[in-house]
Amino acid sequence: MSQLQSARDVLANVFGYDAFRPGQESVIAAILAGRDVLAVMPTGAGKSLCYQIPALVLPGITLVVSPLISLMQDQVGALIQNGVRAAYINSSLSERQISLALYHASRGAYRIIYVVPERLMTLHFLQFARQAPIAQVVVDEAHCVSQWGQDFRPGYLQIEPFIRELPARPRVSAFTATATLDVRKDILRLLALQNPFEATTGFDRPNLYFEVRRGGDRDAQLMRFLQEHRGQSGIVYCGTRKGVEEVTRMLVDEGISAVGYHAGMGDEVRQQAQDDFVSDRVPVIVATNAFGMGIDKSNVSFVVHYNMPKDLESYYQEAGRAGRDGEEAVCCLLYQPSDVRLNTFLIEHSMEDNQLEAQTKRVVLERARERLRQMTFYATTKGCLRTKILQYFGETPQNTRCGHCSACLAVRGERDVTRQAGQIVSCVLAMQGRYGKGTVVSVLLGKRDARIHERKLDRLSAFGCLRDEGEGNLRAMIEELIADDVLELTQGEYPLLKAGARAMETLRGDEPIHMAFEVQETTGRTRRQPVIDKVLFARLSALRREIAEEQHVPPFIILTNATLRDMVVKQPASRREMLRVAGIGENKLERYGDAFLREIKRYQAERENGHARKV
Repeated sequence: MSQLQSARDVLANVFGYDAFRPGQESVIAAILAGRDVLAVMPTGAGKSLCYQIPALVLPGITLVVSPLISLMQDQVGALIQNGVRAAYINSSLSERQISLALYHASRGAYRIIYVVPERLMTLHFLQFARQAPIAQVVVDEAHCVSQWGQDFRPGYLQIEPFIRELPARPRVSAFTATATLDVRKDILRLLALQNPFEATTGFDRPNLYFEVRRGGDRDAQLMRFLQEHRGQSGIVYCGTRKGVEEVTRMLVDEGISAVGYHAGMGDEVRQQAQDDFVSDRVPVIVATNAFGMGIDKSNVSFVVHYNMPKDLESYYQEAGRAGRDGEEAVCCLLYQPSDVRLNTFLIEHSMEDNQLEAQTKRVVLERARERLRQMTFYATTKGCLRTKILQYFGETPQNTRCGHCSACLAVRGERDVTRQAGQIVSCVLAMQGRYGKGTVVSVLLGKRDARIHERKLDRLSAFGCLRDEGEGNLRAMIEELIADDVLELTQGEYPLLKAGARAMETLRGDEPIHMAFEVQETTGRTRRQPVIDKVLFARLSALRREIAEEQHVPPFIILTNATLRDMVVKQPASRREMLRVAGIGENKLERYGDAFLREIKRYQAERENGHARKV
C-alpha cells in the first residue's frame, strides 16, 4: 500500500472524513515524499491534518512547535479523543512531569509531541531529541518567526539551530494562516527550508460574512448586533483592558451572559472565563487580543471588533476564529475615527521598551504605521471588504465584488458632490496643509472647541460650510478625494492633509464629481445554512455537553457542531451509518456512537408518537 493511500485510510478511520479539503492532499503527499513544506492556509482549512496524518503514517516521532499552551492542550486533547497517542511539553508542567513525559516519549509512547519553542534548546529536551527517531518537525503559526510580522516571537529563532543539533535532519514543515509576501520570505530564510514545496490554498474564507458598521453610538451598535445573534457563541474584541471591563459590565447589565478576559486579570479568573466560554457555559467573551490565538473552539459564530485593530494581519487572524467548523459566521468591525488615534498611541508606546537598535526601530515603526494605514483603508472603504483583504495578502480575486459582505450588499445611490469637493479643497488650501483630517473635518462642520478658537480657524470662510453633511459623509468624501489625487495625506507620525495633483481642477469645478453613498445597509446575507431539525440538534448538543462534563473537556472536542449538524441531517440508524457522518472515525464510534444512536432513535420514536420533547 502506498503512503498516500495509507494517509487516506487515516483520514477516514481516525478522523472520520471521506475526502481531503482543497490543498490538503498535495501538502500531505509532499511531506510523505520527504520534502520540506511551507503551507499558507486560512483558518478552518484543516492545517493540522496536513501534519497529523503524515505523523501517523511515517515511522518515528513528529515534533510540533506551537506558540501557546492552550492551543497545544486542545489539540492533544482532540487527538486523544481520536485514539492518537500525543503529548505536550510546556510551562504548565512541572520539571518532574516533563522528565516523565520525555521518558515515555523516548520509549515510543507518543507519535506526536507538541512543544513550545523556548523548550527546544534546553539540555534535557536536546538530549531526548538527539536520541529519538524524529521524522518531522512542524512549525505551527510559522509567521511568529518574522520580526516584520505582527506576532514576532523570539523563541522561534531557536527552531533552526535546534534542527541543526539533530543527528539526522528531519523533514521540516511550516504552516501559517496569515503571512504577507515579506513574511513568507522570512519564514523560508529563518527556518532554512530546503527546496520546499510551497502551497498557498488562498486566504479566502467563503463561510465568513464581513461587515463594517461605521459611526453612531458604538455601544448601541454592539447591542443591536448581539440581539441579532442572540443564543450564538462569539467573541467581542476590545483595544484596551479598560474597554474590556466597561463593555463586559454593560453587556451583563443588559442581561447578556458574558465574561471578560485580559492579561491584567488574575490567572484563576482569566482561566475560569476561558473555560466558561470554551465549554459553552457562557456564550460571549469580551477580550483583548491576549485571548484567542491558542483557542481551538470550533463553534464560534461571530467575532466583533469593538475597536479597530492595528493591522489587517491581526484583524484577519482574530476574525478568522469565527466559523472554524466551516459553518456560516459573521465578522463585524465597529469603526470610529478615534480608533486610529488609539492605535497610533499603542504603536508608539510599544517601542518604548524595545531593545532594537535605533535604525531597526525606525523601520519597524514605519512598517507598523503603514499596516495601520492599510487597516484604516479597509475600515473606510466603500468597495468589497473581502477583495480588500485578499489584495492585501497578495491575491487577485476573480471578481471585485464577493456578494457576501456588507459593502457588496449595501444599497447604494449616487450624488453630485462637485460643490462640496470644491469647498473641501478650498478649506485645505486656506489651512495651508498644516492640519490633519480630523481638524479639517471639524472646521467644515463648524465645531467650536478651544483648539479651533486658539488657532483662529473659526474665522475661515470655510468654517461650518458643510455642517449639514455630517461627519461620516465628510470623512468619506475626503477619503475619496485622497484616492483620486485631489488631496494628499503626508507620511509620518501625524499625517497632514494637503492639496493633491488634481486640487485646482476640482476647485474650478472643471468636471462634475459623483460619489456613491449608502441609502440603506442590508443585514441579510446571500448564503444560508440548510434548514435542519433544531429540536434534534439541541438534544444531541445536550448529550454532547453531558459527555464533555463527565470527561472535563470542552464539548467541541467530543464532536464539533459541523459533525452534529451532519448527524441531524443523516440521522444514522446503525453503527455502519454512523461512520458516514463527517467527523466520526472508528475511535469516536466506539466511544460515543451508541449513545448518540440511542438518542436519535428515542427522538424518532417520540416524534412518531407526537410528543418529542425539547431540551
